[in-house]
Amino acid sequence: MDVQGTSAIVTGGASGLGAGTARALAAAGAKVAIFDMNMDAANQVAAEIGGMAIECDVSSAASAEAAVAVARDAHGSAAICVNCAGIGTAHRIVGRDGPVDLEVYAKVINVNLIGTFNVLRLAAADMTGREPNDDGERGIIINTASVAAYEGQIGQAAYSSSKGGIVGLTLPAAREFARSGIRVLAIAPGLFATPMLLGMPQEIQDNLAATLPFPSRFGTPEEYAKLVMHMVDNPIMNGEVVRLDSAIRLAPR
Repeated sequence: MDVQGTSAIVTGGASGLGAGTARALAAAGAKVAIFDMNMDAANQVAAEIGGMAIECDVSSAASAEAAVAVARDAHGSAAICVNCAGIGTAHRIVGRDGPVDLEVYAKVINVNLIGTFNVLRLAAADMTGREPNDDGERGIIINTASVAAYEGQIGQAAYSSSKGGIVGLTLPAAREFARSGIRVLAIAPGLFATPMLLGMPQEIQDNLAATLPFPSRFGTPEEYAKLVMHMVDNPIMNGEVVRLDSAIRLAPR
């Protein structure tokens, strides 16, 4: 797909993987709408790239519907949607004080999995109204899973469940939207230099990086964005989850 002049939505685009993706899409000529709850950071990135920031709670149907409508009015129907919005918590299923509160699990599922599905359904509906290109393609949706979908660690039950759901969503969504010329893919990152990891003490960062076979360092948002851009450009990529992880396989803890 030719990115120049197309409309793109990036959820979680105010920081981390989403901000790296928003910058890469804008540099390639896309009109980028950043969906995020942190409007100060979102406005800063949007001003930097010449895009727009839209407040959006991805887990809310009404909020996401309103955000997509605003983006459509400003930039036209979406051709590209990259879902990076997500949260992570660490809780044992049963800890010293008993079973974890169900609301803790539900919040992660609501943001990471239901939020991804929520924006996917709206973006796909938006894309169906676009004119197809010469290859019959109308749009592409790229979701963010995690290596934790495959090797979830102790304390990651909620996070791994949410990311495993994104893995499971990829193929059926790609099959359903094939007739509309819409591709669906997912990226499963390993350890990346996002605000969550960079907020840890340096010793912990160094120990985590040492577990990566090669290269033994955190990935960068720019490297995540490079894979996004390749997926957008390569029309044969569809219905697949791609690990981006320096060959790491997570240990139990």
